[in-house]
Amino acid sequence: MEETRKTCSSEGKPKSKSRTPPTPPPPPVELRNWLDLPRDVTASILSRLGAVEILKSAELVCMAWRNVCKDPLTWRTVDMSNNRGFNLWASDLDKMCRRAVDRSCGNLVDINIQHKCTDDLLMYITNSSKGIKRLQLDNCFNITNEGLSEVASKLPLLEELEISNSLLSHEPALQVVGASCPRLKSFKFNHRWRYSWDWRESNDDALAIAATMHDLHHLQLRGNKLTNDGLQAILDGCPHLESLDLRECFHLKLGGELGRRCAERIKKLQLPHEPISKDES
Repeated sequence: MEETRKTCSSEGKPKSKSRTPPTPPPPPVELRNWLDLPRDVTASILSRLGAVEILKSAELVCMAWRNVCKDPLTWRTVDMSNNRGFNLWASDLDKMCRRAVDRSCGNLVDINIQHKCTDDLLMYITNSSKGIKRLQLDNCFNITNEGLSEVASKLPLLEELEISNSLLSHEPALQVVGASCPRLKSFKFNHRWRYSWDWRESNDDALAIAATMHDLHHLQLRGNKLTNDGLQAILDGCPHLESLDLRECFHLKLGGELGRRCAERIKKLQLPHEPISKDES
């Protein structure tokens, strides 16, 4: 009985718990002062910002950043499309674009403008910058065929041109662009079929491209009203085409020989009924 009690008493004692040693604190994080970055690294970072972000924010951080933002080489690329978060009037954007062009001191090679470009602004840009190689105009409804024709002769080095969702649709302007820009390799001329009020067939754009843009490698004609005859002319007149985007070109019928010719010759072919993502529209 006594032996039993000893056993019970020993079993009734709480077992000692082994304690896990505390986790050592993480080593202190070494904070890097962005103001101490080398100038070329700072310039590389700032070059990823839009023009509005630089003029309204980045250049106000400190004197070192302001000096980089005043360097003409910072403005070889001017992106006026990224202005969300800044409540700006059209007149403000016009002035900021001109300021960015002025700061480039003629070094501008790439410019992207959305919504707020006019004939007058386009003339100012091309008068100030003779070396532009890439020009993007998206939703710029105030640019006219006459305005585009007038500045085309000032863009002899142009290699890439994008005009999306505009009111430009007459072949004389495209003929002037093709004749004035012999180095043009990429042309994007897009419309929104679903918002168009005139769906009648027209090969004017296609014939102008075929007649003057013989060195094109990449052509995007989303929402165009061309027919098989217009596409045939493009294939004949642009022998170097590698990519061709025909999405929403619903007058085309590519089930026969023309479709086979496109498939055999064009490395990247996008057909009329292929979808357009929200990011692309």
